[in-house]
Amino acid sequence: MKVRDRLSRPTTAPWIALVAIWLAVAVLAMIGAAELARRDALAELRRQAVANADLHAAVLRSELEKQRSVPVVLAQDPEIAALAADPGPDRAARVSAKLEGLALQTRAAALYVLNAEGLAVAASNWREPTSFVGSNYAFRPYFTQAMANGEAEFFALGTVSGRPGLYLARAIGPASARVGVVVVKVEFDALEAAWRDTGEPAFVTDGRGVVLVTSEPDWRFRRSRALTAAERRDILADQTLSGQALAPLPFEGEPGRVVRIAGGPRAGEWMLAETATDTPGWTLRLLDPVDRAITGSTTNARVIALLAVTLLAVAAGVLLRRRQQAAARALAEEAARADLERRIDERTLELRDANSRLSSEIEERRRAEASREVLREELVQASRLATLGQIAAGVAHEINQPVAAIRTHADSAGAYLDRGDADGVKRNLDRVSDLTGRIGTITDELRAFSRKATGPVSAVSPTAAIDSALLLIGHRLRDAGMRLVRSDATDARAMADPVRLEQVIVNLIQNAFEAMIEDQTIDPTVTIDIVQNAGWVEIVIADNGPGIDPAVAATLFTPFVTTKGQGLGLGLVICRDIIAGFGGELGLRPSAQGAAFAITLRAAS
Repeated sequence: MKVRDRLSRPTTAPWIALVAIWLAVAVLAMIGAAELARRDALAELRRQAVANADLHAAVLRSELEKQRSVPVVLAQDPEIAALAADPGPDRAARVSAKLEGLALQTRAAALYVLNAEGLAVAASNWREPTSFVGSNYAFRPYFTQAMANGEAEFFALGTVSGRPGLYLARAIGPASARVGVVVVKVEFDALEAAWRDTGEPAFVTDGRGVVLVTSEPDWRFRRSRALTAAERRDILADQTLSGQALAPLPFEGEPGRVVRIAGGPRAGEWMLAETATDTPGWTLRLLDPVDRAITGSTTNARVIALLAVTLLAVAAGVLLRRRQQAAARALAEEAARADLERRIDERTLELRDANSRLSSEIEERRRAEASREVLREELVQASRLATLGQIAAGVAHEINQPVAAIRTHADSAGAYLDRGDADGVKRNLDRVSDLTGRIGTITDELRAFSRKATGPVSAVSPTAAIDSALLLIGHRLRDAGMRLVRSDATDARAMADPVRLEQVIVNLIQNAFEAMIEDQTIDPTVTIDIVQNAGWVEIVIADNGPGIDPAVAATLFTPFVTTKGQGLGLGLVICRDIIAGFGGELGLRPSAQGAAFAITLRAAS
């Protein structure tokens, strides 16, 4: 009877305890996981915001570098100097027409020439009703500073157009005999629109904290800090602003912290990041949205924690159920054995021997059952959770080569202008325009890398891609005394995108150049071969430098692995992804001396 009572007694207490423990542990795990996920998300968002701010600053720097060279070249133009010293209607018309064409090529808002009294004698908008010709700008700070110091940069509203822009001024003539000033007005509408399309508010402040360039038009000429009465008075006067312009920004906070915007279309929490620019006093600040990153991370963390605790609870429930079943089976077997022994005792003594053997078999079965249960428990494992992520950021260091080429062509154009060679000037300016377009293409490509986007491929000439790459970097090889050896199959054609293939070639040549410069290689040589096999075209770029350390070679195409002292370890990763997008491969080839990289592309049919 005791055994029967134990079998019929309810066993719900362990299950109630298990459910209570599961609820308590689940709540604590979800709270802890959400807090950890929030901290990790904020740290990652902070790094991402700084990287985005650096990319915005690089785009701004590129735009300003292009425009700063224009007044330098124009200030050396003999015809412009003659017009500033001795205005004449015919000469003014010729100079204005020249400025009009140059403004279209450089995308400058306005180009104009002021004489020593500040009177505009020629302008790119001379045909328009709002022409600057005949207006006096002697009161503008950029004129007085340029006449005094030789150059000036000043951001303000236009007195005629009322549009904001940066005025780049350059004095004409030596310091002892200034005859006038060349002024370029740069407007940032396209740049601000590009920033606005990213969905991340970005703005540039001057040394006094006044917003100048911004993706949010309502924030322009607002202030990021308190101003003294003298500062406010000077800003309103110099930049031709109204008294309502210097209102505070709709948020306060330090870089690297979360700031809150209470109302408006940008209401919410944002991560504030800032970075310096090449323009003295200018600082670029950027806001990255916080809500989506934090909400998604904390929600995922809570779900994962709940699932993990639930899986553990289910495993514990399975074990508890099996233990109860094993105990019930043991009790049942014990009752059956006792009943059997009672019956055997009522029978003959011979049956007692059989009962003893049967008891031994039952005991052995119990031991086997216990061993089987232990084995099952050992085979119960927890499932893994893997999160696969890949950082696709793009670094825009390739832009430096076209910018350097633009500067070289601009200097050449100045030399042609000094000789009066208009055709030479036009050729160089056309090349500057082409390189400027290439910078835009490279910038779009870097943004495409961040979106993992791929462009269409077509049949291209590897020789032409190498020629274009050497146009950007060839002068560096020549200046460093490096020898270039080429063996090109000129009729080979491969499937690729010409601009992105050119980027890969530039990157590989640049790496070889830097390795040999750092190693001070004797007779540094870069060798470029094009080999066409059945269905494939290979471009092999090799050098006689120090080569790749075998300890690094195995992980060379892993993100953040680099042999450079200041490298990020992303260049070869990006190049490999580009070539893979063409359906090809980029790899390191064995080489007796130096390093050799092979680009393998599908041959065009």
